[in-house]
Amino acid sequence: MLKKLFISFSLAQQNIRSRLFHTLLSILGIVIGVAALVTVLSLIDGLEEFAQQEITKTTDLKAVIVTTDTYKRVDDVRLPKSDYGYLNYKTLKELETSSPKPVRGFIQAKRNNIVQVEGKEQPMGASLMAINAYYPTDTKIKYGQFFTTSDLQQQKPVAVISHGFAVHAFGKDSAEHLLGKTVVFDSLELKIVGVLPEEDDKSARLFYPITLLTEEQLKANPPVGALEAQDIMDVTTVKSHTEDWLKAKFPADTTDFRVMTNEGRVEQAAKGFLLFRVVMGMIVGISVIVGGIGVMNVLLISVTERTVEIGVRKAMGAKKRDILLQFLAESVTVSLFGSILGLLFGILATLGIVPIIKAFVDVPFQAAYTVDTFIVIAAIAVVVGIVFGTYPATRAAKLDPVEAIRRE
Repeated sequence: MLKKLFISFSLAQQNIRSRLFHTLLSILGIVIGVAALVTVLSLIDGLEEFAQQEITKTTDLKAVIVTTDTYKRVDDVRLPKSDYGYLNYKTLKELETSSPKPVRGFIQAKRNNIVQVEGKEQPMGASLMAINAYYPTDTKIKYGQFFTTSDLQQQKPVAVISHGFAVHAFGKDSAEHLLGKTVVFDSLELKIVGVLPEEDDKSARLFYPITLLTEEQLKANPPVGALEAQDIMDVTTVKSHTEDWLKAKFPADTTDFRVMTNEGRVEQAAKGFLLFRVVMGMIVGISVIVGGIGVMNVLLISVTERTVEIGVRKAMGAKKRDILLQFLAESVTVSLFGSILGLLFGILATLGIVPIIKAFVDVPFQAAYTVDTFIVIAAIAVVVGIVFGTYPATRAAKLDPVEAIRRE
């Protein structure tokens, strides 16, 4: 069988070479259709990669987030709970230690309040964030240092401020001079030990150890916890363990906590791009169908021109399936040839289109050539060759040898 296939494809190549110009004109539709398809798929893949990069900049996909739900539903009415579980620094460390996968634990209780800065006459508004570590941890301190684990355990009254806080307090050049000054709010007096770099947002933010908050303050404003896995593949395991651990630690009401991940954002984006890819592929696929009709036209002409040849072969013992196989091989070869040309033209087209897009839109966008695209092109070549080559091949196989030779 393999030998017959090899012979059939060899004969197909010889027949195509003998009618090369006519074949090129006939497969023009396939070339254009495949080139358009490659261009569209490559640009969509590039857009998807760009979207995923932007999502990961704003959302850590490796984080499992734990929030406290302070409300409950009674007869479809949302009512506040009188008692509920919440995380603190101690429970976060227990959860972090018990995780089956390596994780880093973060906790944050955020609120806005009026603060008084040493040396500033008027109080100012600021976002106060009681935390155990700065998140993300790759942010460097510009002046001073961030508070340590020892500061958390010893409940030291220290604070780290954003560059925006310094600007709001004493102007643009005040950041370094604020080190060592005292910030007062509620009953806390905190010493500023660090200032974040200018790249952070312009708002006035102040970070201090979450261990300085009392249990009453934590319950009144339940903090948000997060476990960051080392690998995105561990997120599902960490989430499942976190849910089980919270149910065991706080058995009174299993609805106190909500455990979430940010994988849904990527999944939503992927679904949107998949829909866009399918719709655009179907539109561009019309050109491929037109190209397939061209292939069928080439083979029908070939059957007419080679009627005598077919008759002689059948008279010498060739079976119907041999003739059928030969013309199907020729159809697939023609379709594959057109698809390869289309693939090359499609890649060249994207190389020309991307700079034009960048000229109008200032984004780091690039076309992406994935394995899936090449698999789709190969599948199109085979399917078009078989679908549009079946009728001419069947017609050739059904020719009566006597009638075919008599046409000479």
